[in-house]
Amino acid sequence: MKGWIEAVGYQAVWFAAVVGAARGSYVPGVAAALAFIACHLLWATRLRQEVLLIVAGFACGLLVDGGLVRAGLVAFGASPARFDVLGAPPWIFALWVCFALTLSRSLAVLQHRPALAALLGAIGAPLAYAGASRGWDVVTFADPAWQSIAALGLGWAIALPVLALIARNGAPPVRAAVVPGTPA
Repeated sequence: MKGWIEAVGYQAVWFAAVVGAARGSYVPGVAAALAFIACHLLWATRLRQEVLLIVAGFACGLLVDGGLVRAGLVAFGASPARFDVLGAPPWIFALWVCFALTLSRSLAVLQHRPALAALLGAIGAPLAYAGASRGWDVVTFADPAWQSIAALGLGWAIALPVLALIARNGAPPVRAAVVPGTPA
C-alpha cells in the first residue's frame, strides 16, 4: 500500500470511528478498520512485522487508553459496556491498530527518529483527541482537563517510539540461554 493511500485510508478510518461513535455506534469504525487492515496486509511485504504492529497497537491502546479510563482521566463514547476492554470501546482499539500500521509506510520516517516520534505522540495525540472531544463529543477529559491531556500525551510519547521501533525491526529476537557444556 503506497504511503499516501495509507494516510488517506487511516484518515477515513478515523473519521468513520469518530462519526460512528458520535452517533452511538462503534461498528462504522471497526468495519472501516477491518477493511484498512485487510488492504494493508494484502500489500504487506513484511507480513510478520505487520502482524506484530497489529498486536503491539492493540497492546498500546490497552495500556494507554485503557489505563487512562481506569484512572478516571478519560471517558469514551459509543459502546455498550459489554464490548469495552478496560473501559475503552472497540473503535479506540481499531484506531490504535490502524495507526500502528501507518508506521510501516506513511509515517515510516518515525522509525529512525525516536525523539520525533515521542514529540509527535506528546503533541499530536492530544490534539487528535481534543478534536474528537470538541468536534464530536466522543472523548471526555476529567477535570482539570490539562492533567488528563498531559497524561495522554505522556502515554503516547512512550507508545509511539515503541511502535516505530517495532515497525523498523519487528520484535527483538528471543535468545535462548546457553548452558555451559552444551552445544549452542
